[in-house]
Amino acid sequence: MSTAGVRERGLSVWRRVLSLSWPMMIQHVFRTLMRTTDVIVTGLFSPAAVAAVGLADLYARFPLRIGLGLGSGAIALSSQDTGGEAIENRDQAITQAILIGLLSGVPFIAFGFLFGQQAIALLGAPETVAEMGGTYLAVVFASAPARHVALVGARALQGTGDTRTPMYVDVTSSVLNIAGSLVLGLGLFGAPRLAIVGVGIATAVGNCFTAGVLSLAIWSSRTEASFTRPRDLVIARQLLAVSAPRIAEGLVRTLAEFPFNALLLTFGTDVNAAYQIGRRMYQQVTSPLGRAYHTATSVVVGQSLGDGDVASARFQGWATTVLAVATMGAIGLVLFFGADWFVAFFTGDQSTAGYATGFARAYAVAAPAIGAYLALSGALQGGSDTRTPFIAQTTGLFGFLLGFGYLTSVVLGWGVVGIYAAIALQQFWALAVVAWGFARGDWAAKAAAMMDERGSAGGVDGEPDAEADPTD
Repeated sequence: MSTAGVRERGLSVWRRVLSLSWPMMIQHVFRTLMRTTDVIVTGLFSPAAVAAVGLADLYARFPLRIGLGLGSGAIALSSQDTGGEAIENRDQAITQAILIGLLSGVPFIAFGFLFGQQAIALLGAPETVAEMGGTYLAVVFASAPARHVALVGARALQGTGDTRTPMYVDVTSSVLNIAGSLVLGLGLFGAPRLAIVGVGIATAVGNCFTAGVLSLAIWSSRTEASFTRPRDLVIARQLLAVSAPRIAEGLVRTLAEFPFNALLLTFGTDVNAAYQIGRRMYQQVTSPLGRAYHTATSVVVGQSLGDGDVASARFQGWATTVLAVATMGAIGLVLFFGADWFVAFFTGDQSTAGYATGFARAYAVAAPAIGAYLALSGALQGGSDTRTPFIAQTTGLFGFLLGFGYLTSVVLGWGVVGIYAAIALQQFWALAVVAWGFARGDWAAKAAAMMDERGSAGGVDGEPDAEADPTD
């Protein structure tokens, strides 16, 4: 294929990816704003309330990770079966994924009510903080099944190519959540002032609203997807096989935060606070973009595989990676040179600000690698390969973020500079692993075998068309 032909084909992929991505970007912006509002409102109560919610959120990430993992299985099968026009199998996968999500959330309800306070106290919190955090955790965990349903339902719909319906629902839910946190938390407009309990109730109601409306959308004729009677155990097994590594990846990332924060605290609380600021800055400006690329690449690659077109799937994966590097790299450049200015919005303490600028710049340097990683891991997910990203993240977290970070900052005496380097190197390592997996792995053949096993159309042979690969 000529250079002009590759360029035109690449632009076509970019247009499709961006048309899928922009609703998800808006969705994530509002979701992030909702969490930021909760932090601001909680900060008006007391430092103990901030600590209580912060510690409770460490546990609240576990159902989030499970929901996202099950959503990965849902989007992989949904996109493949949409591309292959295997409508019955697609609806089976969506129905079963949502049911599994609903059931897997039930144990969190019991945990929150029975062991919430003890769980917060286990982290070393004072009695007052543990009591507040335990109450907040019980309220939020009460909606864990709904949270799972919301996450799985949104990704199932996105797999069909519908990214707007989840956006409409999630943005509405986020606005309601923000309003609820303000009204119930601060006691506005005659409502009782429930403090952090009110913030928790707003979050739980928002989760239930999203789950209910998305379920109604799937059940109605509003969307292509539909519910059907679950009866195919092959589909259930495949959902779990694709989801398990993604769930494990999320849990490992959550667990790694404990020793990493302990490492930061050895250099002082100002360093730990600086890391939180630097990471929040980076996430605020890039997370909506990166997550949208990840999901959009899963959709386009999965649908191409469902249609039996491996060459297009490969081309789409590489083309989206180029787009992600260009756009997130540009944002990283702005963040690098504007780090001092951005940090000033978060803290006036000179020591904390200096370290926060360093953390922000470390993430800015890694921004192109993070963008490329998210695009390629999304492409692999569309091909039912969630194991390679799991390996990439696990080895990166323990080999670089924790291992290299401890070696350089403590053993070699580099101090915080060693942690800056570890943050960047972890991302480049993860990119190298998924790039190798996408270029050399058997994800296309694996997807074909799974589609054949569940009786979906496709007929993918796993052989790439080298002429269509823009990296050649």
